[in-house]
Amino acid sequence: MYKDVTLQYPVQVDGVELKSIKIRRPKVRDMLAASKTAGQDDEKELQLFSNLCELPPETMKDLDIADYAKLQETFKGFLS
Repeated sequence: MYKDVTLQYPVQVDGVELKSIKIRRPKVRDMLAASKTAGQDDEKELQLFSNLCELPPETMKDLDIADYAKLQETFKGFLS
């Protein structure tokens, strides 16, 4: 199952404006893979979201913080 997150501040990906991001429900394997990532918790979360959204981490880093917060809220909704 995927959810669409509409970006308030679109980003450019390979010359194309990305206005929304699809994020899929996480599986245990996603959490385990992210936990093996070196770095701080926020870097592990970024890797997890990159995997769930099927976007490179560099694209995720270009997101506006308000849009990233929307992804975090969507992710939390998957956990309840």
